Amino acid sequence: MLVLFLLTGCNTADIYQDDRYNPPVYWGQHVVRSGETLYSIAWRYGRDYRELGNANGIKPPYTIKPGQVIRLDLRGHVPSGQSVASSSSSSTAPRKASRPAPRQTPTSAPKPRVQRAPQADKSLQEQTQVVSDIQWRWPNVGPVIAGYSTSGKVNKGVDISGKPGDPVRAAARGSVVYAGSGLLGYGNLIIINHNEHYLSAYAHNRKILVQEGENVRAGQLIAEMGSSGANATKLHFEIRKNGNPVDPMHYLPPR
Repeated sequence: MLVLFLLTGCNTADIYQDDRYNPPVYWGQHVVRSGETLYSIAWRYGRDYRELGNANGIKPPYTIKPGQVIRLDLRGHVPSGQSVASSSSSSTAPRKASRPAPRQTPTSAPKPRVQRAPQADKSLQEQTQVVSDIQWRWPNVGPVIAGYSTSGKVNKGVDISGKPGDPVRAAARGSVVYAGSGLLGYGNLIIINHNEHYLSAYAHNRKILVQEGENVRAGQLIAEMGSSGANATKLHFEIRKNGNPVDPMHYLPPR
């Protein structure tokens, strides 16, 4: 259970920037605790929630319960037949990984095509940009103090500074699939599922204003900015595609 010790034995505010904690993890197992969802577990271990669910025989809507064992040493496939970026297997049946996979760091993926540019006559808070068939907007318009990085000090998202209680808004419409504080280094965290490929996350909140299972619209107030799990007030914002971190600046309206 070494992997569980490594992932729970240290709780620092920079865990999402530490290469030692960049999955995917393909060994060991995870015992579900109260408040966890398959989405949050997959996020923690750098796996696509559909692939991890398939590997463990968990079907939509991916309901799990405390005490349930999630095997990480099994690899599944995406039931729809789409590829999973973090898995090299194209098999249609779960299989046991022969050895731990290499550590994953955020990748420099090709910049996605902008399908509709933002409206220049609107304020940044009101601007939206359509990328990958999703209408994105900034979750907060405060200064960006740390950008996405795949080298040096790795950062799987962007950090936005602000004051305690500043609004945190949904970057796109979707469904809340996790709202809690169970992921090390993220503090009070919200994860929103936008479609079968994309998730977004909002960390270090002072107060969470939405519940799991709630449908939210783009721009909806979902939390108050805070410093939970961090050493300063900020919003850490991530976008993941098929379980892998991608640069949010490629999706959000340009500043």
